[in-house]
Amino acid sequence: MSDWDTAPITLRKRIPKASAMKSEQAVNAARRQGVAVETQAKWGGGANRQHVTTKNTAKLDRETEELKHETVPLDLGKLIQQGRQAKGMSQKDLATKVNEKTQVINDYEAGRGIPNQMVIGKIEKILGMKLRGKDRGQPLPPPGAKK
Repeated sequence: MSDWDTAPITLRKRIPKASAMKSEQAVNAARRQGVAVETQAKWGGGANRQHVTTKNTAKLDRETEELKHETVPLDLGKLIQQGRQAKGMSQKDLATKVNEKTQVINDYEAGRGIPNQMVIGKIEKILGMKLRGKDRGQPLPPPGAKK
């Protein structure tokens, strides 16, 4: 007979995982045994909320005007629209050429868009007219020309 046959066997109860200790059954069992159990309800727990506005934020939104985004000036929108129509392009055509959504061009022309200098620069190149600076509406100088 070898040592393997006479070796003592010890059985251990596994320690419960943290998630199992938080279950309602585990909490009730601990209460029955007289163990002090501390429970804490999470704020907004169980709700599938990603964007929760607190009362203070909503109040701040109502009271202050500084929280609004800067929008494209209406005259810039008119220039984009005139330049696009002069080239015989639709909003969708222009949006495709500047690699943006049609809604972005629509918002820019209506004066609702949030100005992005990269997008405005792309629109300038496609339309061939200046949209920024003091001489808005003037044709862009040819590439390589001195300023």
